[in-house]
Amino acid sequence: MEYRDYYEILGVPRSATQAEVKKAFRKLARAHHPDRNPGDPAAERRFKDVNEANAVLSDPEKRKQYDTLGASWDQFQRTGGSRGGSDPFGPGGPFASWGSGGSGGAGGPAGQGGNVRYEFRTAGGGDAGFSDFFRMFFSGAAAGAAGAGGTQGHPRDAAADRAARRGAGAGSSFEDILSGMGLGGNGGAGAGGTFGGNPGGGRARSSGQPPPKPRVEELEAPTELTLEEAFHGTTRLLEIEGKRYEVKLPRGVDSGSRVRLSGKGPGGRHVVVIVRVLPHGVYTRRGADLERELPITLEEALLGAEIQLATLKGRILLTIPAGTQTGRMIRLKGQGMPKMKDEGAGDLYVKVRVVLPSALDDTAAAAARTFLDLIDQPDPRTT
Repeated sequence: MEYRDYYEILGVPRSATQAEVKKAFRKLARAHHPDRNPGDPAAERRFKDVNEANAVLSDPEKRKQYDTLGASWDQFQRTGGSRGGSDPFGPGGPFASWGSGGSGGAGGPAGQGGNVRYEFRTAGGGDAGFSDFFRMFFSGAAAGAAGAGGTQGHPRDAAADRAARRGAGAGSSFEDILSGMGLGGNGGAGAGGTFGGNPGGGRARSSGQPPPKPRVEELEAPTELTLEEAFHGTTRLLEIEGKRYEVKLPRGVDSGSRVRLSGKGPGGRHVVVIVRVLPHGVYTRRGADLERELPITLEEALLGAEIQLATLKGRILLTIPAGTQTGRMIRLKGQGMPKMKDEGAGDLYVKVRVVLPSALDDTAAAAARTFLDLIDQPDPRTT
């Protein structure tokens, strides 16, 4: 298992206070929550990492253990961590005096005043893959049975040493050593023996860890909404495998939005409603913003006007400035779609299209000529 730096995951220094840890967790959990990132597996993994880091760093006792063990934290967790609510660093605990400055490492043979380091191997003679952490952890028990003059790598209380010596004699199993130290174990790895009770020298069986929860099946239920329903929010009555569900769809949903009913389906399955918003005859949706076209007359374009404009919120009075050209975009702030993840709404963009009069009679054509002669308009193709 790879070492996970919980401080780096939460983005806080190791000197961070509990309040700073809590603040960083809330910010990251809110940013990576699955409800805010539907269908994003990377955000979901990040959300789980943030929760895992907070579970350790927000607990003063667990944080103390994590800071003390460092890269050996994962091995400690795999042994079941602090069992039965006892303090693993207290007297008689498996990590008593860990980090207290005791000497360790390989040295001379037992009985000659040197430090003793034992390596546990399988029946085939290969290294069983224990880290230096575990060699240091069990070195005290092995030294106790290796002979007079051997120095224990990390001192423990007398009761724990006596229990370790009872399980470290020749022919004793690794399970006996663990049991003597209050950790328990499955199978053994005595001298020339096997680890985990597998005659072939197989991998040790894990213990104390609950089995992973089975993945709950999801039932997908597609549904279609009008733009007006998506704007105001609505409900849908769905029937799945003979069972009816009334689903509330919030304001601002868009095509691809997924509304999840956890454990509400048949047999405890999840129901996921997948939304599709139908095209609209007037508005084009771009995220939370809306666009629409507005035809105006030549008079309104030349002289300006105030026009009653219908929006999804209701009618408003739109001012057309004098001299408005075809294609001009007028922005109406906050008149777009509601935003699901944030408060407020998008904007409405109105694109002006000037509609010229057609089929002029002779009188109108003459008047138009007189009017145009009075206007000093440069050639737009040369500007």
